[in-house]
Amino acid sequence: MVIFDHHEYLTEEERRLREDRDRKKYWKKWGSYVSERHVHAVREDYSADGDAWSHFPHDHARSRAYRWGEDGIAGVCDTHGYQNIAFAFWNEKDPFLKERLFGLSNPQGNHGESIKEAHFHLDNTPHSYMKFLYKYPQKAFPYEDLLQENARRTKQDKEYQILDTGVFDEDRYWDIVIETAKEDDDPDELLFRVTAWNRGPERAPLHIIPHVWFRNTWSWGREPADKKPFIGAYDENLMRSKHHKLGERFVLLSPSPSVGPSGEDVQPKLLFTENDTNYELLYKGKNESPYVKDAFHRYIVDDEKGAINPAQVGTKAAAWYAFNEAGGVNPGECAVVRFRFSRKDELFLDEEVFDEIIERRREEADDFYYHISPLPMTDDLRNIQRQAFAGMMWCKQHYYFVWEEWANGDPNHPPPPESRKAIRNGAWKHLHCDDILSMPDSWEYPFFAAWDTSFHCITLAMIDPEFAKKQLDLFTREWYCHPNGQLPAYEWNFSDVNPPVHAWATFRVFKIERKLYGRQDLDFLERVFQKLLMNFTWWVNRKDVEGKNVFEGGFLGLDNIGLFNRSEPLPTGGTLEQADSTGWMAFYCLNMLNIALELAKHRRIYEDIATKFFEHFILISDAMTFRMGQKEKSLWNEEDGFYYDAISWGGPWIQQMPVRSLVGLIPLYATLTLEPDLINRLPTFKKRVEWFIANRNDVAERTMHSISARGKGNRILLSLVNEDRLVKILKRMLDEDEFLSPHGIRSLSKYHKDHPYSMDVNGQTFKVSYVPGDSDSGLFGGNSNWRGPIWLCVNFLLVESLQRFFLYFGQDLKVECPVGSGEYMHLGHVSEEIQHRLQHLFQRDHNGRRSINGGNDKLDFDPNWRDYLWFYEFFDGDTGRGLGATHQCGWTGLIARMIHDTGVNCRLPQTPRTPRAGMSHYFDDILHRHITTHGAQTPKSPLLSPVNTRHLRRSSTSRSLAARSDFSLASEDGLEDSPRPRPSNSLYPNTNGHNGGGYFQQHQQQQQQQQQQNRYYRSGSFDAERAKERAEADAHLHAYITQQLERVRQERSAEGVWEEGDEFEAHASE
Repeated sequence: MVIFDHHEYLTEEERRLREDRDRKKYWKKWGSYVSERHVHAVREDYSADGDAWSHFPHDHARSRAYRWGEDGIAGVCDTHGYQNIAFAFWNEKDPFLKERLFGLSNPQGNHGESIKEAHFHLDNTPHSYMKFLYKYPQKAFPYEDLLQENARRTKQDKEYQILDTGVFDEDRYWDIVIETAKEDDDPDELLFRVTAWNRGPERAPLHIIPHVWFRNTWSWGREPADKKPFIGAYDENLMRSKHHKLGERFVLLSPSPSVGPSGEDVQPKLLFTENDTNYELLYKGKNESPYVKDAFHRYIVDDEKGAINPAQVGTKAAAWYAFNEAGGVNPGECAVVRFRFSRKDELFLDEEVFDEIIERRREEADDFYYHISPLPMTDDLRNIQRQAFAGMMWCKQHYYFVWEEWANGDPNHPPPPESRKAIRNGAWKHLHCDDILSMPDSWEYPFFAAWDTSFHCITLAMIDPEFAKKQLDLFTREWYCHPNGQLPAYEWNFSDVNPPVHAWATFRVFKIERKLYGRQDLDFLERVFQKLLMNFTWWVNRKDVEGKNVFEGGFLGLDNIGLFNRSEPLPTGGTLEQADSTGWMAFYCLNMLNIALELAKHRRIYEDIATKFFEHFILISDAMTFRMGQKEKSLWNEEDGFYYDAISWGGPWIQQMPVRSLVGLIPLYATLTLEPDLINRLPTFKKRVEWFIANRNDVAERTMHSISARGKGNRILLSLVNEDRLVKILKRMLDEDEFLSPHGIRSLSKYHKDHPYSMDVNGQTFKVSYVPGDSDSGLFGGNSNWRGPIWLCVNFLLVESLQRFFLYFGQDLKVECPVGSGEYMHLGHVSEEIQHRLQHLFQRDHNGRRSINGGNDKLDFDPNWRDYLWFYEFFDGDTGRGLGATHQCGWTGLIARMIHDTGVNCRLPQTPRTPRAGMSHYFDDILHRHITTHGAQTPKSPLLSPVNTRHLRRSSTSRSLAARSDFSLASEDGLEDSPRPRPSNSLYPNTNGHNGGGYFQQHQQQQQQQQQQNRYYRSGSFDAERAKERAEADAHLHAYITQQLERVRQERSAEGVWEEGDEFEAHASE
């Protein structure tokens, strides 16, 4: 439960999470865990040459059974991916059913793999309510156009996206909203509603085909025949399924209201087949059954009547709703499909009750997310944060991989080529993955990446700390972590080396849960810490070749940032000594120290381990700065005031490579403040620190500000940089002609735009220059670029480092920000300024533009597009245009955390910095407006509001008094029988041009009163005690908000007491 004003209150969603945590009810058993892409997956690659992109192409997916997973649109499944529910569509123009999202493989795209669809993750709690928007063209989907035009373009050209094809011109598309909700108190009862709105100017046909199927576990010879699941027709509009692990389930389908002149309901046609490969089509072989995976496509699109099983049974089923009477759905109107996935054998679906349940879940989602970030902020920022949270939830996917079975093949199939074992991952024989994991991107990266996951967990801990902790714990368990201590990187090469951020994320998640929810999980902290000791040892033994505490590292997640490919031997010979790798290890060391100090408060034995990491950090710091022998050079360049990578040929032979990149900023991450109260509480550790100051002062003094000096609050600073170096680095980092952009910190200095750095080696020229947009090279697939763009993950760590420095220096250290502006800030305000610039990537400016949209008018201004956001992988270093993966709610989801921390005082993009006096007045105004309100109420997001369930179209068979077939349309999601205006920021804004009137205002007030009352109805009865609890909680929440706004106002007006240290360091009092 989120704690405010020392008061605990559980929202309904938090109540469910607690029941799940206490194992009373398994609320997370079913969730949006189906991958959006399983084609091209490395796990499905059984080729001799390891070319996963070609071995399982998109065209095979509708006919070929997957071995290791499933995919679909807005898919829901159980935690092991056995049974799946997803959606297919057909517009009568496409050559095949739209069963999965389309994109280009890495070789097909001019900038690597890329999704070519328009879909948005609108809402998701873990996981009682889920909302997904898919924009489906009414014209033929431009498959060939996207393939051919992207093939024609070069690395110097922009990607050709679906919006560039003209397929959405004249608004000839469908807005298909897919909602999933669970019953009030039963996690096994799932309700699905599809609402498809015709945005075009004419009637148009649409076929909605919900799919229910089992992952193929029976074809590989590893499961007894009697364990094969089935799904079949059971009654009219009712299907029954059975699985040996999931038990019996029923799918109850409701008829849909008519869209044609007949007024007759649209009845679903039940279809059945097997989820088996069509060998006859793909390989000219023989099918074991005539009913195979692509049956529904052949039956609906090709009109092949014999494709489906007339016995109405199989392992894959669908319900075909055809909305094509008299040309289809009228412009501005909708088609609606409802069905229930249930343990109950029932024959009637009450549509009004059904809709009210979905509405309650949506309101509870509002309540849940508002309590996470209750401070006032603009509606735009709250919408950005909400969709970022939703994306984090939609990026949770089932991941299944067993190395032994993958490498050696299955009994019922020929063994894979022997050469395949040597191509990748041969050293990871112990891997056995069958978990729900947080993926970097729902389509482009449907596989885990270790360092990405660490960043995910920061945002996930705000929503669901238990899931965040499980993610971090899993990677250290024996079925993931290598016996030698290495953490797996990602499935293309588990042996690649990612930056060591696991310890940082572990401690941050521990602290976030304690601060937000009042729970202190020391067992989690200790368990992961013990395993990380192995990983730290692996780093020291494997990546410090000469034992000098200077690390090589290699790839380290930064792809093309260097002059050379850092995962391969140098063409120059010698060893690459990396400033970032050494900085990362120092950062790792300090985070292990932080955890050890926290644990030492409860178990004194950890004082010894804390001492070990304290001393190891100082030795790393010393090695990075000073070398044995007078002629050797350091990774620090005094003349440039920056850290550089260097090539070492042994002895004094070392050459720096003066590339001003993120590599030289990463040493700033290695920063920690030691709290005096904590040191005094740990006498053994204190004694060792004092001994080091007295006996190794020469080492300590030259690497830090001064280990014997004390900063703000009598703190000790541990840092790779002293004050002089810190100021020199910040002078470059905060220069808008170098690293500082209007949207955050660039990965490469803009200095290299006019001053590229190059080196000639054996007749070949290697060059690094400033490239603010997409990569102009093919290094690491060419689908990411670290030579100029902005990446949120590394910016987030820079922000935290500045905050730590502020804990030590306070207001005694101010720097010019931006350089040349004449405005000096302490480092707390610098960190805030960077966070605001990052928020400006997504936030609307005064002209209604979002930087991420790159000037696209439809995305910025079209009322049916402007409120939806894509969370890109990285961003143009000059313009902020979104680049790379589009649903990267992995680390780009960190924006939700930044909004939580600083959204309350974030100015609009392109607004000059407000003078301090003006800021003070601004906060006085916010404070006054808040205090004069009566109680804290959950703001409703118009964007996320559903249709008004009182007026949503229902079938004529519904027995509810309010559900009549002559209800034409929803009051918020389209035209109505009597036109009424809707909120301008609505998900489906009003297009009829009417202005608001008294009727609408009265109607809205009645709705809000009814919604407030409905909030306290559970299982059909009014819960007076719950209403009383909520009223008391609102009073405490109101007091908390008032206190926080007053604190922010004082900080701004007094220039003063910016303090968030309890988020980062171990403290004696906690």
